[in-house]
Amino acid sequence: MFYVFDAVGKMAGLVMWYSVLFSFILLHWARGQVSYSIPEEMAKGSTVGNIAQDLGLDLQRLRLGKARIYTGDSTEYIALSKDTGLLLIKEKMDRESLCAKTTPCALHLQLILENPMELYTITIEITDINDNQPAFQKTRINFEISESAVTGARFMLEEAVDADVGVNDLQSYSLKPTDNFALELHSQAGGDKNVEMVLQKPLDREKKGVVTLLLTAIDGGDPQLSGTVQIHVTLLDVNDNAPVFTQKVYKATITENAAKGSKLGTVSATDADEGSNGHVTYFMASKEDNVRNLFMIDQHSGEVFLNGLVDFEKASHYQINIMAKDQGGLSDSCKLIIDVLDINDNKPVINVLSMSNSVSEDSAPGTVIAMMKVDDADSGVNGQIQCIIDDNISFALTSQSSNFISLRIEQQLDRERNAEYNISVTCSDQGVPTLSSSTSLSLQISDVNDNAPVFEKSNYEAFVVENNTPGLSIFTVKASDADWNQNARVSYILEDSTVNGVSISSYVSVHPDSGLITAVRSFDYETLKDFHFRVKAQDGGSPPLSSNVTVKVIVQDQNDNAPQVLYPVQTGASVVAEIVPRAADVGYLVTKVVAVDVDSGQNAWLSYKLQKAADRALFEVGLQNGEIRTVRQVTDKDAVKQKLTVVVEDNGQPSRSAVVSINVAVADSFPEVLSEFTDFTHEKQHNDNLTLYLVLALAVVSLLFIVSIISIISVKIYRWRQNKLFYKSGANLPVIPYYPPVYADGTLQHVYNYEMCGTTDSRMSDVKFVRPYSQNTLVSQSRLGTVQREKEEEVDGLTLEQKPPNTDWRFPPNQRPGPSGAGARPEEAGAGAGVIAGTGPWPNPPTEAEQLQAMMAAANASEATATLGPRYNLQYGPDYRQNVYIPGSTATLTANPQQQVLQQALPPPQALTPTEVPKAAQTPASKKKPTKKDKK
Repeated sequence: MFYVFDAVGKMAGLVMWYSVLFSFILLHWARGQVSYSIPEEMAKGSTVGNIAQDLGLDLQRLRLGKARIYTGDSTEYIALSKDTGLLLIKEKMDRESLCAKTTPCALHLQLILENPMELYTITIEITDINDNQPAFQKTRINFEISESAVTGARFMLEEAVDADVGVNDLQSYSLKPTDNFALELHSQAGGDKNVEMVLQKPLDREKKGVVTLLLTAIDGGDPQLSGTVQIHVTLLDVNDNAPVFTQKVYKATITENAAKGSKLGTVSATDADEGSNGHVTYFMASKEDNVRNLFMIDQHSGEVFLNGLVDFEKASHYQINIMAKDQGGLSDSCKLIIDVLDINDNKPVINVLSMSNSVSEDSAPGTVIAMMKVDDADSGVNGQIQCIIDDNISFALTSQSSNFISLRIEQQLDRERNAEYNISVTCSDQGVPTLSSSTSLSLQISDVNDNAPVFEKSNYEAFVVENNTPGLSIFTVKASDADWNQNARVSYILEDSTVNGVSISSYVSVHPDSGLITAVRSFDYETLKDFHFRVKAQDGGSPPLSSNVTVKVIVQDQNDNAPQVLYPVQTGASVVAEIVPRAADVGYLVTKVVAVDVDSGQNAWLSYKLQKAADRALFEVGLQNGEIRTVRQVTDKDAVKQKLTVVVEDNGQPSRSAVVSINVAVADSFPEVLSEFTDFTHEKQHNDNLTLYLVLALAVVSLLFIVSIISIISVKIYRWRQNKLFYKSGANLPVIPYYPPVYADGTLQHVYNYEMCGTTDSRMSDVKFVRPYSQNTLVSQSRLGTVQREKEEEVDGLTLEQKPPNTDWRFPPNQRPGPSGAGARPEEAGAGAGVIAGTGPWPNPPTEAEQLQAMMAAANASEATATLGPRYNLQYGPDYRQNVYIPGSTATLTANPQQQVLQQALPPPQALTPTEVPKAAQTPASKKKPTKKDKK
């Protein structure tokens, strides 16, 4: 038995042995980085190391910082205990599954802490243990060797595979028996070993046609593990030339993701033999399954083709062992090295390690919002990554390392401008074409009370009519706050101030929620025309912010004051009379009524008129100046004493008035005046008694009228019930149709309406003809006399209508009540179309009822003349309130300048609206003749 050891492998084994023996777990320190070394296949729960102690972290910091391990892979092999700070084995780790032949084999983890955010890198190296024995792909190797093979001929054997590395990897081979063959190992550049079987003695097929050998592969572990394979050598006849490749190493390149079936290259070998011994076939001698599955070779031409898809990220190069063999069993080998060219076929992958969902708007610039890790599986420029975010936002990206980035606040935030951010992070590589990927981060900005309420206007002005009821809503102020939730809840407060020395709270109040301003008291324009106060709007933040606004309330005037008569002064102690000489001319100034109204505007415009004026009145009063003048010459029939009642009325709506009585004496001397006015007291008492009698008479007449109405209604009800009983009793009477002679067939040319009334004890029927549907149809002369007479009566009185009242308020002579007012002309008497001209006003003498009705109409017309006659339109004239003239004195009382200016600023008075004219009383001439239907 021969054992062949590689010197390099022996040194590596010794180093690994001492590493395992003296340093089971190695700890390396770097800035923010810690490394551990553990053997593979450790049990679950085994301790890797104390990360808290090694990094100098407090256990409280691990718990409060929400420490966690980020692996970047779906399988988590390492777990962190926050209570003890230990790193524990979570899943068993098989180094061969994780790293295959890669050394050293390490796990790269990240420890992430929050509040504040920190990142530590943890490297855990996984060392190999001898848990895999060498194994051959085949259980039997067959060779056909010519018996004429020369000594020193070499035959390549299949290599064994050991998944372990280092000292635990395959170290040596042994071949038994060694009668004809010896074993040689040749180290390759990649660390592999080619095993060749060398012929030491000539073969003799006649002595032994088949030679059986046992090849054993041994690793360097403790204890050593081994694997075996049988070699069957069949001796052939003479074939003394082996194939020879043109070159020992071939090279080829291919881009990743190349199409299946792409040609990589051609290997070529020649054999000096002729015939079948010179025919060469090619085989792939590589032991890796991935190589056999990815590539294939044409046995006859030596062309190598791609049989699968290559990925640069999985393997950047491949090495294929190719064997050329002739028919005599002689062979040669070569190596084909394939380099895979990278293309940009992988997008960057963005992993968000930590993210804050909400941040306060007063956060300082530089605050970390999110941490991300970006990876690109490509290499070179295809794997170089650059990340950007949207422009014009208050955030920026910073990079801690090549593939770790942080999102930080760059500018001061303002929730009122942007309450939420959707930040798009885009990472792109430098390949051609450029590949990129993006992720969206949603960030809510929490509110801070940094905005005071703002009123809609800088100042407010409201109007309220005087004499309002307390509690009246005047106006509403409105303020808005740009903040949110409780910080935007606005309350309204009335600031303390005084108006005329009285607190403003006794005038108005403000609703704290709606801002509604209501009146606390009733305002009087004559004492308070306007006032100011301030309203404060305060939000619900902490601390609260506020702003205020000025509100002006203007009190509007209302006609609530009647005119006041300044002259003449009304006193009950003595009787004052104005003297008018009998020789006074027309327009003689008797006196002047001076009155004022404390209201303003048109409510203070005054007009004067006499309350009662006789038909031949001696005096008149100026409509606007209140001057009482004579309108005609004084005659002997005029009484010596005259009592004038002047009504002073303002122009408000509704108007208010005052009454002043003026005694005027028509005499030439003072003794004559004195004798006439001694009985004024008795006359006044007589007038009071007369008023009482009139009131009592009116009450009695009203009572009689009500009793009459009730009696008439009772009679009507009684007659209606009698008629109803009559119709029920005559419901079963036979009806005998009657046809006019001309229409014996029972039809009429036109449609007429008839009413038939019949009784049980009478054969006579009363037929009432109303009107044909067609007014233009002529009635035939051959109809019966009954219909003819009805038609004539209808012509006399059916269509008589009363003419509408004249727009003039006076009655024309032909419309006055009584027989004399009966119209000689039908159009003036109110006759409608169809009345025959030339009829007299009354055909018969009037009855007592008609005379009484005429007298009542005349009384109404007289009253209408006195009270509802035409009113003169007010015209702008001088205001005598400014200058008060006192008869018999040269003094003039002048108002203050402010009142004069106010009076001049007032607009001219508007014309009064004409009073509606009462309708004229109905006269007998305007009555229409009652028909039978009306009587019914």
